Parts: sequence; structure tokens; C-alpha cells
Amino acid sequence: MSGFRFEIERTDVSGARLGRLTTEHGVIATPAFMPVASHGAVKGVDPRELRELGASVLLANAYHLAQRPGVDTVRALGGLHAIMGWDGPILTDSGGFQVMSLAELVRVDDHGLSYRSHVDGRPGTLSPEEAVAVQEALGVDIAMALDECVPAAVPHGEVARAVSRTSAWAARCMGARQRAETALFGIVQGGCDMELRAESVAGLTPLGFDGYAVGGLSVGEPRAETARVAEETVALLPRERPRYLMGVGTPRDLLRFAAMGYDLFDCVLPTRNARNGTLFTREGKLMIRNAAHARDSRPVETGCICYTCQHFSRGALRHLMLAGEMLGARLATLHNLHFYLRLMSEVRAALAEGSFPGRAETALGAWA
Repeated sequence: MSGFRFEIERTDVSGARLGRLTTEHGVIATPAFMPVASHGAVKGVDPRELRELGASVLLANAYHLAQRPGVDTVRALGGLHAIMGWDGPILTDSGGFQVMSLAELVRVDDHGLSYRSHVDGRPGTLSPEEAVAVQEALGVDIAMALDECVPAAVPHGEVARAVSRTSAWAARCMGARQRAETALFGIVQGGCDMELRAESVAGLTPLGFDGYAVGGLSVGEPRAETARVAEETVALLPRERPRYLMGVGTPRDLLRFAAMGYDLFDCVLPTRNARNGTLFTREGKLMIRNAAHARDSRPVETGCICYTCQHFSRGALRHLMLAGEMLGARLATLHNLHFYLRLMSEVRAALAEGSFPGRAETALGAWA
């Protein structure tokens, strides 16, 4: 692809990779965590703050953006980068996950998706070709092929059908590409069945995607199964291409799956938990709404250099959260994103100096 390049700078004995992913809008040092900006914004955090926190790439959702404000509006306003006020790389999910999360509004067949908009109820369709066209029109750096993601509890036959359909859709996505600057990743499905996972990889790799994502995990299966399937699947993927583990990301997960050789991660945990009053620290989770913090003058995390910890006490943050002040949720989000992005920085530093995972485990603290 024009301008798109992935270089592996160092590989640890564990399998973890230190790399550089070059896109039209800049370089992503990997392993990297992508803050989630589904509707074109990370809730409560502006692009300047994201840069200061160390974010290098953001994840948006093409399905949601197509519903509101609409692709034509995004294009009229200068593209997704202009709307977001973000000049760095953007990756978009195509909408496949909505097959599962909005199941009551979606019908799936071999052609693609038929749905009623969760915004206004209008009928719409999303074919593999349309999924690529939408993401290219948004002007993103990395687009995802349309896939069918099914819950963990569905019968084996439904998982097998989803694998077959995802492979057929992947070929159609590759055939629909028009914009050279937008890289395209294929998505491996197959639930917890490794024969189906291998079948999915075998259907995708001959198509020559720019990168490969592993989807269909953290959808209700036991955590031990998530780890097993992720580890066995990554071994099947092309070494020379970036590997993206979708939607998986407790702090411990980031270290565990980076050690397996995954390069990109996303998860709503740091931002969603922040809005609910749960903060991540080296000592573990901190429930800031608890009465024990009412007169606590300490920062959320001693030694943390984020804006929240440098300027606000636990007691002050608890008050803001209980009072429903927007600032409280913002401050909690800033801290959690700082924790995640600092951790990934520690992972990369450890890989660069040959001290992985020891140095990264120190950064994790109680999460290790």
C-alpha cells in the first residue's frame, strides 16, 4: 500500500514485538493501545490532551459515523481527521460487531447487513463493498474488512457459517478498494474452535491484507479461553504484518497479549470505567465514590504525573463525581488513559532495552 509500512525492530524471546507502523498521518510505535472514539471523539478528552497523554492512534466506528453525522457530511467538513481535530492516524471498525451488539435491529445474509438505524429507525444496508467505500470516504488510515461476529454461546454451525461468510466478505472487500492511502485489515473469526480459527486464517491470508485482526473474543467466553484462543491464533498469522487483538484490554491483558506478539489493542474499559468512578492504579482498582475517600488528600495514585494526580486529591475527585460535575468524569478519564498509555510506553521501552517483561510488570504493580 502507498505509504503504509510495518517494520519489526526487535522481537523478544516471549514473542513480543517492538515495531513501527507507518501511515499517511504518522507513525504508530507498537505495541500500541488505541483510545476508543466511536462517534469521532474520546468522551471528555480533547485531541491536545490525547497527544500529551501519549496517544498515537485513535479508533472510531464507521457504522456509527455513517448514521450520524453521515458520510456526506463528514466529507463536506473535510474528512474525519478534520471533524475530530486529530492529525494522527485513525483506525475504523467497519460495523461487524454491530451485527451482534445491535442484533435486534440487524438482519444478516450473504449479501451483507440489513438494519434499522439505532439513531432514527431508518432502514439501511451495509455490504462488504459499502463498508470499504464508507471508510475510504472518511479518509481513515486503517480500515477493517466487514466481518460477522457472533456471541460465544451460539451453536457450532452458526460459528462455522460466520467464518465462511467473513472469508467471502473479505474477498469482496479487497476487490472494492479504491483509496491507496487507506490500509485494509482482515478479521479472523471462529469463536473458541481452533479448527475454525485456522480455516478463517487460511481464507484470509492469500488475499494479502495489510494487517490482520483477531475478532470474536471477549464476547462471553471464559477468560482462560480468550487467552488460549488468542495465543494459538496469533501463531497462525503472517509474522511480517501487524496483528490487532480487538476489544481486549484490562491492564494485565495488554502485557499478556503483547507477549504473544500482538501489536495493536483497543478497549472501552479505561474510559467507561472512569465515567463510572473506577480508576486504574499500580495498586489495583480504586473506587473513587467510596466514602473512605471523602477526606483523602492523597492523589489517585502516588507518583503519577498525570494532570489529575498533580492537581486533584481523591476527596476532591470523589466530590466532583458524586455531584455529577462533568469535570469529575473528565479527570478520571485522563488518569485512566494516562495509566494505559504509560503502560504501553513501558512495554515498548522494556522491549527496546531487552528487559521485557520485568520492567513492564513493575509498571503494572498489583495488576501483574
